[in-house]
Amino acid sequence: MRSAVRDFAHREWGPLYTAVRTTLATKRWSAIPMTLAAVCLTALFQLVQNQDWGYQPVQNIGSVRAEDPLWLALLRTPLSLFVPALDLPVWGALAQVLLVFGIAEICLGRWRTLAIAYLATLAGTLYARVGIALGPDSPLGLPASDAQVVDTGPSAAVVGLAVYVCRRCRARWTGALVVVAMVVEVLIKSNLAGKEHLAAIAAVLVLVAATAWRERRQPPSDPGPEPRPGTRSWKPPIRS
Repeated sequence: MRSAVRDFAHREWGPLYTAVRTTLATKRWSAIPMTLAAVCLTALFQLVQNQDWGYQPVQNIGSVRAEDPLWLALLRTPLSLFVPALDLPVWGALAQVLLVFGIAEICLGRWRTLAIAYLATLAGTLYARVGIALGPDSPLGLPASDAQVVDTGPSAAVVGLAVYVCRRCRARWTGALVVVAMVVEVLIKSNLAGKEHLAAIAAVLVLVAATAWRERRQPPSDPGPEPRPGTRSWKPPIRS
C-alpha cells in the first residue's frame, strides 16, 4: 500500500517537485521576482483599501463590476488581479498568490505566467456580463444584482494557473481535483465568484486544447540522416 502511494505521488508530483526544488535551491527568491511583486502589490492594495481615504481610489483603479462600461472594465482588469476581496481574509489570497504564482513562474516562466493569469481573469470578467445578459433562468445565467458585485480579484487567476501548471507538469489527477472542487463550490454556493472560477478554467482548458492541437499539427523534427552501419553517427568511427 505504501509503495503504491509512493509511486502515485512520484508520478503525479515528481516532475513538479523536482523543478521547483532545483530552481529554489539554486536561485532562491530571485527565481520568483514577479510572484514577490504580486504578493507585495496585493498586500498594499489590501492595506490601502481598508483605510478611510484609500477605499475609493482602489475601487477606481482596480475594482471591476459587470455594470461598468466595457472599456473601463478592460482598463481596470490588469490591476483588478491584485485587489483582494474585502470579505475574505487577506492571508488566504497572499498564500494563494505566493504558492501558485511562484510554482507557475518557475515552471512556465514570468511572462507566460502573467499572460495566463490575465487570460483567466479576463474570462471571468467577460463571463459576468454574458451571464447577466442570459438571466437567472439560464443554467449559465446570473441575476441582475450580480452586476454590482466586484469581480474575484486574484482567485480566478490562481485557479486558471493551477489547472495549466498541472497539465504542463502532467499532474492530471491534481488538475482534475481543482476542477471538481470548483464545480462543487458552485453546486454548494452558486454565486458570481464560483461561476467566474469555472469561466477561468474553461478559458485555460481551451488554451490547453489549442496548444495540444498546434503541437500535433507541427511536423516532427528532422533527426538527420541515418548513421552508417557500425557507427553512432555520420562522423567517422573513433580509432585508437
